[in-house]
Amino acid sequence: MNREKIKTAYIDYVLSNNEQPKSVYVFAKSLKLKEEEFYHYFNSFESIENGIWLDLIRQTADNVKSEEVYEGYSARERILSFFFTLIELMKAQRSFIIYSIKHSGKGFTTPGILEKAKEQFEGFALEVLSHGIENNEIVERKFISDRYKDALWLQFVFIVNFWINDISENFEKTDEAIEKGINVTLDLMSRGPIDNLLEYGKFLAQQGKNKIKFPFTA
Repeated sequence: MNREKIKTAYIDYVLSNNEQPKSVYVFAKSLKLKEEEFYHYFNSFESIENGIWLDLIRQTADNVKSEEVYEGYSARERILSFFFTLIELMKAQRSFIIYSIKHSGKGFTTPGILEKAKEQFEGFALEVLSHGIENNEIVERKFISDRYKDALWLQFVFIVNFWINDISENFEKTDEAIEKGINVTLDLMSRGPIDNLLEYGKFLAQQGKNKIKFPFTA
């Protein structure tokens, strides 16, 4: 029995019983495995769930990157594509995702069942953000740019939670939430009035250092 079969058996068990197996020993025995064989792949039931979420994020990123049009996508389009693809993949595991989030005492916090998934997501996000900065789509801001990935993770948390509770036909409201949420987030990362204000502030500060006298005074 391999890693995937253990994952499948675990998902089937928790969805059938609405709880984790009583112990690794009992679970392994039901699969006709020696306990040490289970530990060859996972060190706990939590690590199985970590692996399931990690695989979901990894598969989403791989699917998006494999699209022929991906290289021509803007950062905004790459993030939107990621989340729309994520929702499509999650539909096949909806029952487990709902179980996993609702039965985890830590939910979306780390360390927890999303610890590895968060690391994988941030890796993808950093690639997209770097692409956006290189193409002047995203503004690199001192002390703030390093937090961009956190803003995208918050969108991940919001979107998954929204989808879990979405009762609209074919999850149409979730699609709307993705589009609105990502557009607002990327707008905040793009050049806007705040950047012009900061630059004006720097300009005035520099004039003060140079002690330039203005011809008119109030």
